[in-house]
Amino acid sequence: MTAPSHDSSHLVISDDLASVARDGAELFVRLAQAAAPRGRFSVALSGGNTPREMHALLTRPPYISQVDWAIVQFYWGDDRCVNPDDPQSNYHMARETLLDALPISPSQVHRIHTEERDPATAAALYAEELRQDFRLAPSDGRPPDAPTLPRFDLVYLGMGDDGHTLSLFPHTSALGENDRLVVANEVPKLGINRITLTAPVVNNAAAAAFLIAGPDKAAALAAVLQGPRDPDEYPSQLIHPTNGELYWYVDRAAAAQLAHPA
Repeated sequence: MTAPSHDSSHLVISDDLASVARDGAELFVRLAQAAAPRGRFSVALSGGNTPREMHALLTRPPYISQVDWAIVQFYWGDDRCVNPDDPQSNYHMARETLLDALPISPSQVHRIHTEERDPATAAALYAEELRQDFRLAPSDGRPPDAPTLPRFDLVYLGMGDDGHTLSLFPHTSALGENDRLVVANEVPKLGINRITLTAPVVNNAAAAAFLIAGPDKAAALAAVLQGPRDPDEYPSQLIHPTNGELYWYVDRAAAAQLAHPA
């Protein structure tokens, strides 16, 4: 089949959602173990049903005992502008399905403060936390020798049936953002604002992994991987790590419209 247009991409097609979740969990364990000598493993989580399944696996044997959880720092790729205890919150979902079952401390959890009334303020606060945690250059650009982008060890991604990922929706202003780490992105078709990492942040990660399952994703996945490049229409095409690995873990239903699937 036609592969994604980056040498560092890996497409894995498995049977069903449970298999996709298992692939995602195994990647987490492998990369966390590789990071153990450094004493820090930074991962950005996503929302959705597939991550929910993956989280459940990570909290149970054999996975839970294979990770040194003391080194893991949890972040989020995006979230809705709701209170952290709202069922629609990506943080809330992760807390219920993963975080509360792990031997971690509150200092290891870095959520987006989506309860801020002003979405732009929430985005700015999260960007500042990333600058501090990853020891980045301040927003004024000094000192010149400091990095300007965080280097996540792993960023998990989902994809909507419209080809969006994170809260980078088609034809929205965040798609063209190259300077800020985090933005409040207005999504007119949903009538809401979302807080999201920008594409350059994800593309600076050591690894990014899409977890995609279900027949409703098939048309968008085929367009993203094998159609003409049009990231304004299919924002998932923006994701192409500049010095890292990109994984596409998809089930057979989502891969149904790919030409010559494996």
